[in-house]
Amino acid sequence: MMLDFQAHSEKKISLAQLAEGVSVDDLRRASHESVDGILALIADCTDADVVFTPVDAQANDTFATDAADANLAWSLGHLIVHSTASAEESAALAAEQARGVEYHGRSRYETPWETVTTIAQCRERLEESRQMRLASLGMWPAVPHMDNIIESNYWGTITPIGRFLLGLTHEFSHLAQIADVVQQAKAGRG
Repeated sequence: MMLDFQAHSEKKISLAQLAEGVSVDDLRRASHESVDGILALIADCTDADVVFTPVDAQANDTFATDAADANLAWSLGHLIVHSTASAEESAALAAEQARGVEYHGRSRYETPWETVTTIAQCRERLEESRQMRLASLGMWPAVPHMDNIIESNYWGTITPIGRFLLGLTHEFSHLAQIADVVQQAKAGRG
């Protein structure tokens, strides 16, 4: 990745530092790199790999809508719909922020993971997510409202660039988990 998401995930740099000097064109490139990276990770996967239940001793979804799912190990399909939904939410909110719209709350839809059962669906979901992210960048005005910031106790100052990057950093945080599930699923084939 051209942006140092690893340094951000290790809290070596802040969101504001990650966003320094980043342009809308950089966000486009980073979106392509992120989606292409996941597509490369799943290149050799089969339908069985998509629904394979991995071993994940750290499974802990504090935001699960059903308490029974809080410790559920996420399948490849689940990881893909979750990470793409987060990136799309950040992209949509960033476009609003760049246009001067005040923050009004979340803007999220996540495809029900149980409905994603084939590798073709995973690839389609990733390509659809790429299309939505790039389309959201097309909504930015020529002179974005970079002074339309949000202050977060956790993230600090969030500019429109930073808001978009939040989705990409979240997706980046799931790459190792995706790679692990792919590896487990392939090992489980034999």
